[in-house]
Amino acid sequence: MRKLRVGIDGRAFTSPAAGVRRYVSELTRAMVASGEPVELVALGGRPDAVPSGIGHVVEFWHPPTNLGWTVVGLPRAAARARVDLIHAPAYTAPLWAPVPTVLTIHDVSYERRPEWYPYRRDVLRRSFYRRSARAASHLLTDSEFSRGEIAAAYGIPQDRITVAPLGVSGNFSPDESGSPPDLPVGVAAPFLLHVGDLHERRNLGVVVEALVALRRRADRRAPPSLVLAGVDRGVGDAISAMAEAGGVAVVRLGSVGDQVLRRLYRDATALVYPSRYEGFGLPLLEAMASGTSVVASRAASIPEVVGESGLLLDPDDPHAWAEAIAGVMEDPALRARLSAAGLARAAQFTWAKTARITMDVYRRVVNAR
Repeated sequence: MRKLRVGIDGRAFTSPAAGVRRYVSELTRAMVASGEPVELVALGGRPDAVPSGIGHVVEFWHPPTNLGWTVVGLPRAAARARVDLIHAPAYTAPLWAPVPTVLTIHDVSYERRPEWYPYRRDVLRRSFYRRSARAASHLLTDSEFSRGEIAAAYGIPQDRITVAPLGVSGNFSPDESGSPPDLPVGVAAPFLLHVGDLHERRNLGVVVEALVALRRRADRRAPPSLVLAGVDRGVGDAISAMAEAGGVAVVRLGSVGDQVLRRLYRDATALVYPSRYEGFGLPLLEAMASGTSVVASRAASIPEVVGESGLLLDPDDPHAWAEAIAGVMEDPALRARLSAAGLARAAQFTWAKTARITMDVYRRVVNAR
C-alpha cells in the first residue's frame, strides 16, 4: 500500500479552542503510533507545538488574517510540501487547493442556533464555514447527531460525511499515583464540576436553580459548590449573580491545565453537563474515564457518548436536576454504579479507533481522484 503524505493545518495545534487542540494532537499522535503507511506534515503554525513524528512546513506569504491563511497560505504550503491530501481539523478549509481536502466539522451550533452567537462578524464566519464545507472533498464529524445537523444545515449528502467518534487520553483515569497537584484555591470537596467554555448553549443556569432548590429544603444539608473550568464567553457574571442571590457557591477557574483538570475530575462528586447542544462533549468522556459520575442533558449528541452510563435529564427541568444531584451526593452505591458503568463506556472510545476511521477516509478520498 502506497504511503500517503497528508498535510495537517498546523495552526490547529495552537487553536484557542481547547477541544480542537486536543482533537488534532491526539489524532495525529494515534496515527503516528498506528504504523499505518502515512506521513504527516504540519502545514504552518508553530513548529514547537507539533507532536513528535510529524513534519513541519513553514508558512509562506499570505494576507495577515486567519482567513488569509486558510484561503491563500494553506494551499501554498500544501503545494510546496507536495502532499497528497490536506486535512483541515476545525471548520474552515481552503476554497481551492492543489489536492483534495478533508474537513472536520465538530458541530454546527452557530448555523443551527445563530441566536447564541449575536456578534456581527459571525455572519461572515458562518458564510465561510458553509463554503468550506461545500468545497471539501469529504467531511469528518464526531457524532451521528452532528452528521445529521451538517447535512441539514448545508444540504450536503450524508454519504459525504463520515462519523469518527473522539477518543479519550490514557491520562484520564481513576489512578491517583504520582504527585497530583493541589486543588485550585477556593475549591474544596464536595463539589460539582463543569468543564467547558461558559456559553449560553451550556445552560448552566439549570444547575444553579437545582442547587438553590436543594439549599431551600430543610431536610437537606448544604448543597455542594459548583466549580466551572472553562473560558467565560459572556455568561459567567450572570451565573455568579444568580448563584449569589440563591446562596449557592460558584467557583470560576477559567481555563486550567491538564494536570489540574485530572485532579478536578477525580475529586468531583459528579460532572454536571446541562448543555443544549454538543457535537460530541469530550468532557463527558474524560469524566467517565476518570471514574467520575456524570449527570447530563438528554440532548444533541450527549446520549451517544454517555449511553446508559450516566443520569440523562431534560435540560429544562430544574426539579429533575435537583433530584439527580441529591442522589449522587447522598447515595454512595449510585456513585459506585455510575463510576463502574462510566469506566466501561469510556473504554469503548479510543483515539486509535478515531485514527483508523480517519485513515480510511484519507485513502478513499485520494483513490477517488
